[in-house]
Amino acid sequence: METGNSRDYIVRGIAADGEIRAFAVTSRNLVEEARKRHGTSPTITAALGRLLSAGAMMGIMMKGEKDLLTLKITSEGPVRGLTVTADSKGTVKGYPLVPVVNLPANDKGKFDVGGAVAPGQLQVIKDLGLKDPYVGTTQLVNGEIAEDLTYYFALSEQTPSAVGLGVLMNKNNTVRQAGGFIIQLMPHAKEETIAALEKTLADIKPVTTLLDEGYTPETMLELVLNGFDLEITDRSDAVFSCNCSQERVSRVLYSIGKEELDSMIEDGEPIEVKCHFCNEAYRFTVEELKEIRAEL
Repeated sequence: METGNSRDYIVRGIAADGEIRAFAVTSRNLVEEARKRHGTSPTITAALGRLLSAGAMMGIMMKGEKDLLTLKITSEGPVRGLTVTADSKGTVKGYPLVPVVNLPANDKGKFDVGGAVAPGQLQVIKDLGLKDPYVGTTQLVNGEIAEDLTYYFALSEQTPSAVGLGVLMNKNNTVRQAGGFIIQLMPHAKEETIAALEKTLADIKPVTTLLDEGYTPETMLELVLNGFDLEITDRSDAVFSCNCSQERVSRVLYSIGKEELDSMIEDGEPIEVKCHFCNEAYRFTVEELKEIRAEL
């Protein structure tokens, strides 16, 4: 079996003669990249990592080359919010509004992701190149992310789903394992298929346990869908990548207004603007600020 240091990737499969579709991801590297870029505490690494893993899988559910998915959590908890965007090719990026939140472990001895995130709302925004994007909004069930997405799929997309997500940390707070699965029942699924799947899912170990035991996305799905004739139909790399640039970030400066720009120019010092998604810093000289001001 593959080790935790191998490349992140997503698999897609069908089972039970097309009654079930399934996705699974291993995402240790991309979650670790997000942790390093945002300097997240372990609880927020776990929350953001779960959302990034889900975003990567939900992204490849879209068909168009330019389709974009955004998962946005507006939180009344201490994290205040999490945003992840993904495309249909396995590229994902995301950020927390508050990167450092330290809470005691929950009653299961795990990171209290729900305590950091809930209560709040989940928005799923799909830009499929149509006039208006699709927007689905649901209340958070418990802020643990997997259950919140299960509820979203049932309510907004009328698709009964099982979502498993997990992030496991090393003692030095780097990411040891990350990944997950999404199992979905198609409209023509038979009652006996549903009952058998529910029984299997009730006995499944946590995602982080499976990954730490050496399971891959393929073998994770084989375990969950044992006896359902799983067929893996596709495999895609998954990466944390941001398409920001000096030009894109400069749009922030165009939007802040003339008075604020005048004040910056008066200070006579270069300024630094960071990209929300990847924390990359872009420097603008006083001359560049003057050019932006002149264009306004």
